[in-house]
Amino acid sequence: MKNAVLNRIADKSAVIGIVGLGYVGLPLMLRFAEVGYKVLGFDIDQSKVDALHAGKSYIEHISADSIASARAAGFEATTDFSRAPEADALILCVPTPLNKYREPDLSFVLNTIDSLVPHLRAGHLVSLESTTHPGTTDEELLPRIESRGFKVGQDAFLVFSPEREDPGNPNFTTRTIPKVCGGVTEACQEIGVALYGAVIDKVVPVSSTRAAEMTKLLENIHRAVNIGLVNEMKIVADKMGIDIHEVIRAAATKPFGFVPYYPGPGRGGHCIPIDPFYLTWEAL
Repeated sequence: MKNAVLNRIADKSAVIGIVGLGYVGLPLMLRFAEVGYKVLGFDIDQSKVDALHAGKSYIEHISADSIASARAAGFEATTDFSRAPEADALILCVPTPLNKYREPDLSFVLNTIDSLVPHLRAGHLVSLESTTHPGTTDEELLPRIESRGFKVGQDAFLVFSPEREDPGNPNFTTRTIPKVCGGVTEACQEIGVALYGAVIDKVVPVSSTRAAEMTKLLENIHRAVNIGLVNEMKIVADKMGIDIHEVIRAAATKPFGFVPYYPGPGRGGHCIPIDPFYLTWEAL
């Protein structure tokens, strides 16, 4: 089974299913379509599906021309999850917010996999890209997939590969941002690396799905801590009559052990204010 899936990826006969057509899923769809794969997109929002079929973009930094090119290459979007067997790979790009208690809200991930499970077939690769706490792939997705009677690593394959999109940043694209990938088994890992290696310049394998999940949390918590730190340092520097920008420029001349961060409006966006709570929830 593994070799058959690898062959379909290699000769680009594999159909790629992108589940969740937002700021993560849509650029990934465009990249797979660009290199010659047929892509089938899934979303619960009919208005997104209608816009894509009309060749329109609903994300500011993605052009309508790129959507039209993908459509011309065979891209389809649907709200019908029963079409999942048409795809060889199912890549989940759905939100992972917090609930009102600042605890991880995995409802989008769990509802998505529960919608897909009845339609899974032998040979499917499932990849979760949504930022989450370590253990989610093993504890939540793995038993659901195996409830269909599949043995993950033999009949079906499962990886975690965290998204690293920086929406609107012209210096980094889906292709050029290295992709971390951790598999449940060695066979899962091999297929996941092959899939992403077909469209992304550098794939970084790690030893497990948990290591991949923790990698994404570390990246974003690093940013959260340092954004908070430099903003606090600016307050202190202002009270002392010191130009914090001069200090940062001077500190940045050190060729090791320092990464420059600059004062701004604070932590924002989809991930940075949220992801630390995914780690603290799991740790506690």
